[in-house]
Amino acid sequence: MPYSAEPHLLIVDDDERIRTLLKSFLQRHGFLVTAARDAGHARSLLAGLEFNLIVMDVMMPGDDGLSLTRDLRGRSVSTPILLLTARGETRERIEGLEAGADDYLAKPFEPKELLLRINAILRRVPQETESGPKYLSLGPLKYDQDRGELWDGDTPVKLTATEVQLMRIFATHAGDVVSRTELIEELGRERGNGEEGGGDRAVDVQITRLRRKIERDPREPRYLQTVRGLGYMLAPD
Repeated sequence: MPYSAEPHLLIVDDDERIRTLLKSFLQRHGFLVTAARDAGHARSLLAGLEFNLIVMDVMMPGDDGLSLTRDLRGRSVSTPILLLTARGETRERIEGLEAGADDYLAKPFEPKELLLRINAILRRVPQETESGPKYLSLGPLKYDQDRGELWDGDTPVKLTATEVQLMRIFATHAGDVVSRTELIEELGRERGNGEEGGGDRAVDVQITRLRRKIERDPREPRYLQTVRGLGYMLAPD
């Protein structure tokens, strides 16, 4: 089947356990999820990726969630923000909303309530985060999803037609495993002739060639990973 973009969420929380639990829970409910350990990490991700919604803890060391929310709104970043906090007083909720958050949820909370609030926000702003260029960061490289181009700083990285097709497929489904069968079928569709894109061996050869262009050490791939027994996965920064 052709791929459809899943809502991409950014989780920002300094508690590794909470980040892991939220990421796992939201992925099970059909979201593409990227996690940041603090405000600085979140800023670097936001500089290279587009998100449909940010779920962010208020209480973090350094810049807290309120500071980052104000900063993003001050730079006209319109991505919806849902703030999480251990403090649920009315004053705290108002402060979060005044900072520019779209919603506010006090800890501890039921995961189902978080899911309902996320879906409610996404229904209100279904298209807001779809505009503008989208980039995936692969170490020193950036992949322009709109143009289908790979860049090393200001220098374009030359890709073959098949490599361009592979990058489009993987970028559309970044963070998820794509099986060899899916790659063969999708390559055939992108060529517009309904034919298969070659056998398993042919796909493996193309993956090896693509890795030489995006990996520091193609023998130990960081970004285009093999998931044993399942297929391949693009794991951007």
